[in-house]
Amino acid sequence: MSTTTPQPPAAVRTFTQQLSSTRRGARLARLLAYEQLRTWQAPSDVTDRAEQIVAELAANAALHGRVQGRDFRLSLTHDPAAGVLRIAVTDARGDRLPSPVPDFAPPLHGESGRGLLIVTALADRWGTEPYPPGGKTVWAELSHQSANTVPSAVTDHDDSAMRTAVS
Repeated sequence: MSTTTPQPPAAVRTFTQQLSSTRRGARLARLLAYEQLRTWQAPSDVTDRAEQIVAELAANAALHGRVQGRDFRLSLTHDPAAGVLRIAVTDARGDRLPSPVPDFAPPLHGESGRGLLIVTALADRWGTEPYPPGGKTVWAELSHQSANTVPSAVTDHDDSAMRTAVS
């Protein structure tokens, strides 16, 4: 008779870092996220998508969520057993919530206005949460296949229309 040795469940990993609400802070957020995901040996497709999402959310926090003298926070939570990576960027401007679907089409040759379109195209789901007393958290989740799970079909923001629009 053969028996298998039980495997301990994979630990949920977390990373959190305060960063200055500047372009430099946003760039550092992307680099730190990439290195942390490499250290955790996250799947490369997840790492590639996460790096771009962090870049967009951190840039938005530095540009639109900036309050003089206040930082933004990057948090990563990777649950390998569930096959989910959660990216959360918290800034100090709770009064400026992103729209789930842009109210306007960004200028064809403009330099901005596409960040949340990119997040929508790359994330399986994303949303916002208030961060009292006056901030907000914008989060995105990426699912990947795990030996134990199949990605969930439930989303906060349906991205099928946006994927078509971006493609």
